[in-house]
Amino acid sequence: MVDITHKSNTLRIAIAQAIVKVSKQETVDAIKNNSVPKGDVFAMSKAAGLLGVKKTPELLPDCHPMPIEYTDVNYRIENLDIFIEVTVKTIYKTGVEVEAMHGASIVALNMYDMLKPIDKGLEIRNIKLLKKKGGKSSYPTFDVSNIHAGVIVCSDTLSKGEGEDVSGNVIQNRLKSYRISSKETIIVPDDLDMIQDTVKRLVNDCNLILLTGGTGLSPRDVTPEAILPLLDKRISGAEETIRRFGQDRMPYALLSRSVVGTIGNCLVMALPGSSKGVAESMDAVLPQLFHSYKVLKGERH
Repeated sequence: MVDITHKSNTLRIAIAQAIVKVSKQETVDAIKNNSVPKGDVFAMSKAAGLLGVKKTPELLPDCHPMPIEYTDVNYRIENLDIFIEVTVKTIYKTGVEVEAMHGASIVALNMYDMLKPIDKGLEIRNIKLLKKKGGKSSYPTFDVSNIHAGVIVCSDTLSKGEGEDVSGNVIQNRLKSYRISSKETIIVPDDLDMIQDTVKRLVNDCNLILLTGGTGLSPRDVTPEAILPLLDKRISGAEETIRRFGQDRMPYALLSRSVVGTIGNCLVMALPGSSKGVAESMDAVLPQLFHSYKVLKGERH
């Protein structure tokens, strides 16, 4: 299966359709009058569809098991066509399009099975997705062509030329994946004044500044203390999301003191020092956090 561990939960909705075409009006009348020998066609087919939605990952190998939080089956009869619509909802990391289409197909197959003793000319048609919501298609990425980023690594060790800058490289690679232009990574020691001076300098040329390191609890971890006095507004929701995302993956993430906020029209993010923590933090809030640039410009939609 595709790896979705880096994704965040969003509301996912899918509506799928199938059509059962009967060959005579008598079949429609039998359904409406509940006189089909095998029982109530609509009620039993709905029950089959509910089971079909739930069992989708058991039958389709690439489908992820997920919490199905709502399913509904609706019918509409037009002449000899019976329209089936299946709606599925979840709050999860991946969509429910296949679940909805599988449910619609099972409803149609169950109707076929129940009606075949009285109608030999049945057809199943047009199993398709009508609508989906959630994920990238519902929340398009903000145009990042005007974003210019600065990257600061806060580390006593690296500032002495010792060790390898892994976290800074992770940030640069993530920025490249979004096609965001960035300056060369700046490495500074865990010194409050030097961190502040570097941020103040970059604000003049950048509208996105990412710092890594110094967000822990050791005596030399002073990045939050350096950043907070500089911020015009703090984006607490982004900070909470980063910690919650990390907490779902490792218990010590709650000790991180990541900071996110704005200085003028510049977005500032102070992230953990570990390469894994940096990657997970960026996965947690990007690209959604880019929407803040529209708000900073006064655009509300």
